[in-house]
Amino acid sequence: MSTKPPSLTERRKAATQLDIARAAAELFTERGPDDTTAEDIAQRAGVALRTFYRYFRSKQDAVAPLLAGGADRWRAALAAAEPGTDLAVALERSVAGALAAEGEEAAEGLRWTHGLLRAADRDPALRAVWYRVNQESEERLREVLAALAGPGADPLDLRLAAAAATAAIRIALESWSTTDAPARGEGAPSALAVRCLRDLTTGLRLPGRDT
Repeated sequence: MSTKPPSLTERRKAATQLDIARAAAELFTERGPDDTTAEDIAQRAGVALRTFYRYFRSKQDAVAPLLAGGADRWRAALAAAEPGTDLAVALERSVAGALAAEGEEAAEGLRWTHGLLRAADRDPALRAVWYRVNQESEERLREVLAALAGPGADPLDLRLAAAAATAAIRIALESWSTTDAPARGEGAPSALAVRCLRDLTTGLRLPGRDT
């Protein structure tokens, strides 16, 4: 599945959004969402308040790029699989790899997610952002799975697989965030997500799976 590389303007926009997202996450961790304003976030990020509102509707919405970053990398890894691949195997490998905290970018993303999910327990608006990020990821994942499976795949099975994989990661991360377990090793989100994925996809007729 080929995609057009982002333009310079798009890369700059994404970099600014990520700077704002990190500033918001830092302040939410330090003070909590209730004691953080959009003005505080803009000042920490070094941008004007109007720039903040050009990209985000609310202070909680500002952390969406951080919460979505892992899912973006996960889908990209899955999309790189060969068409016609065993989707059950490809899903499990991509889920495990996305949450394995390999590399500084992935480890940083997990650290932010851990803190933000803890903060979301006390902030309904932040939880709503998390749920929206997951819903958008699921919709994009369906497109990736359809491209890998080919025209003969059952659309319902693909939709169920996308929902199950997204839920597996969401539940794993939410469960992990309630603990002090490290990002790697015992109790880490990678193993939790694989366990959830296996339980949730049992019985699905995925292309390549023996039935």
